[in-house]
Amino acid sequence: MKIYQSILFFLWFTFIIAIPPYMLKSNGHADLITLQFWLIFFFLSGLTLLVVTSILIVRQMYPTMFSEAFMGATVVKILACLIFVVVFLAKNKVDKYVFIGDFFYIYFLNTVFEVYILLRTLRHKNLR
Repeated sequence: MKIYQSILFFLWFTFIIAIPPYMLKSNGHADLITLQFWLIFFFLSGLTLLVVTSILIVRQMYPTMFSEAFMGATVVKILACLIFVVVFLAKNKVDKYVFIGDFFYIYFLNTVFEVYILLRTLRHKNLR
């Protein structure tokens, strides 16, 4: 999969997963969304974009190092998310159940996107 295709697909994907929280907030269910939801959303989405772009660049430069780059980038993403959560919770008082739901909604969907890109890239490699 080419980098520009992945970025366009990522932007489409990000728009799609942003619709349910926006609809919840605009339809009077704002108690299900933390006040700083969009900060969390854009941080995790930006981090996912960096991970996907970096592993695709590594794939072009060093095709044999693709799986190691994916695993390394995923570990860096997990650590960055943990640091973000610790700092975020230290600075803000939030409802813990709402925060957990919002955070994992974004985190798991972005991780599914990363795995999808990985599988699509590996499948493309096998078809050659």
